[in-house]
Amino acid sequence: MTDQAQYVAAFSTAAENVGSRVVSFPDLEQALKYLAQHAGGTIMLPDFPSGQRHGLAERLEQAGLEVVSSDLREAGQSALAGLTGVNFALADTGTLVLESTDEDIRLATTLPERHFALLDPQKILADSLVAVAPMRAMHQRDSRNYIAYITGPSRTADIERVLTIGVHGPKELHILLVPGFSDDLLEM
Repeated sequence: MTDQAQYVAAFSTAAENVGSRVVSFPDLEQALKYLAQHAGGTIMLPDFPSGQRHGLAERLEQAGLEVVSSDLREAGQSALAGLTGVNFALADTGTLVLESTDEDIRLATTLPERHFALLDPQKILADSLVAVAPMRAMHQRDSRNYIAYITGPSRTADIERVLTIGVHGPKELHILLVPGFSDDLLEM
């Protein structure tokens, strides 16, 4: 087994252990079919480079889905799903890392009940130590950016340790592994 295959396996296990659903697809077309079956309603689709390159808005609309790509603050009140790319992921914790300075990225990852994240398996790194170089590159590009670390669906607990899922964000996190989606760690 190659190192990258080991990272994918470790990432999948860690992400599933914290409540994420990790699904591998042979291509983007199959991932979009999955998304159409599981979105449950309107999809918030913020603007991100790999999404534009693959024509996600048009392809989702062709699949019969209602896609909202503008005025996401308003759409967040009714959209049931958000779709984003991922800059990279950490195998040891099952964490997604997203450069989310654009408010629409933050809205799509926090307001809907379901967050779908498209991740090229080549972007899964061993751990946070390996992530130092791409993190530095992100901060050199824009020193005032937001970086989101997403590990599983939203969860919170009260003082009595009663765990509740989805209070401060999505109840479901679907990580869609799609080879060839984008292997650039600085591109979402």
